[in-house]
Amino acid sequence: MRYKIACSAERLGLLDPPMIESVVAANAFQIGRQYMTENRVRIVDADETQISAAVIGHSGLYEQTIKLKDGHLVSKCSCTLSEEPMCRHCIAALLEYHRWTQPRQSQKGKTSHATTAPPEPAPMNDAQPKPSSVPDIKLSDVMQFVAWLEPAMKAIENGGEIPAPPDVGPGTVGAWIANLTNLELRRRENQQTLLDLQAEMRDREAYLDRLSQQLQASIAEAKAAQSALHTLQRETARYQTTLAQAAALVEEVMGQEAEIRTAARELLNKAAHLDALTDSFHELTDSLHLSLKQPSTK
Repeated sequence: MRYKIACSAERLGLLDPPMIESVVAANAFQIGRQYMTENRVRIVDADETQISAAVIGHSGLYEQTIKLKDGHLVSKCSCTLSEEPMCRHCIAALLEYHRWTQPRQSQKGKTSHATTAPPEPAPMNDAQPKPSSVPDIKLSDVMQFVAWLEPAMKAIENGGEIPAPPDVGPGTVGAWIANLTNLELRRRENQQTLLDLQAEMRDREAYLDRLSQQLQASIAEAKAAQSALHTLQRETARYQTTLAQAAALVEEVMGQEAEIRTAARELLNKAAHLDALTDSFHELTDSLHLSLKQPSTK
């Protein structure tokens, strides 16, 4: 995503948090400041007109490029958020750059003040030494710095804590010690951020593994359900065939029952005829018996 904002500042270091907050969305500013305070921002390269940074967001690592060009502040981020006129990641990079430049600005302010301050009038004396352009470095401070630097570098190489810095007065050597201490602090913060990111990636990989296992189990269950459905369909087809055969058998039985009823009626009719014939035979027999019993008249 890329946005362009009108800006009257001559240097990026002049953009302080209130100025940034006044031109961006409130929610994006709050999240960007949270990223900065949680040490999620890394300044890769920067000068007074351009910043290259990387921010660890909620969904991954995003890269930012911020330029001050032709009276405009041009910001570009690899995220896909629709925050205008600047996304939370670019806001976090600007806030981190402002914090990053504060020690330098204060050091430059002191140097500029010491340079522009008018010198106090001194009496004209040929024996007075001329002003020297040599930096304010004391040999004792340099010796303490060298003695401290060697164990400090070994501690950095071994991943341990650097020893306590020597107690030197303000000056160039003190600035060296402060810069090295700040660099070591930033390195530790970045290392902790990297460890946190790696732990988060491991957690997400484990979560993805669990989701993959659940997906495979769901696929296996779906296949088993599909197989059971096919078995039920086959059994249903068999039941339908059996039911059709049973229906045909019922029709056949009903037809045979009708035929049996017809035959039964015919048998009943024939039985009635036989009963009538039997009665006729009985009457004829009785008549014959009577005729035989009567005496003949000759």
